[in-house]
Amino acid sequence: MTAVPKFDKFKKYFGKKPQIQEIVREPTAGGIIFRHGKDGEIEILLIQDVRDRWTIPKGHIEKDESAEVTAAREILEETGIGGDLEIIDWLGIINFRYRRENSLVLMTTQIFLVRSSGKDNDSLMAEDWIKGVKWFKFNDALDAIEYDDIGKLMLLAKKRIRQEGL
Repeated sequence: MTAVPKFDKFKKYFGKKPQIQEIVREPTAGGIIFRHGKDGEIEILLIQDVRDRWTIPKGHIEKDESAEVTAAREILEETGIGGDLEIIDWLGIINFRYRRENSLVLMTTQIFLVRSSGKDNDSLMAEDWIKGVKWFKFNDALDAIEYDDIGKLMLLAKKRIRQEGL
């Protein structure tokens, strides 16, 4: 006699989710912040989110705010970075989607290349919800970053930094 498989333990993976009732578009902006360390190597500033993922500072674009202004504001709010920041240029867009209860959220994030003067920017203060803020050597930042699309833009940023002597 053949044993009948027990599928009850798998039902939790196939439970019914509420039907999507609306599609929400959320425009956001952020930046890949770089500086040259004491040894001249490129360093990248990352934040650690509530799920322990390392990423770049970014956030929602407020009404009547440009993507560039949002990127600068979010960098300051999420990292507390001191010193001069200079937005060099727009790097690209990342599209991301996720489900929030009965909504499908379509997030479009504009990413900018941002240079830190390197002066007075070791004293970083994250917002309460952020678990960490840290300067990484470029290759370590690339290893730490959780999102492939951001990693690709980081490689583009490094190319621009080198080609343009930034």
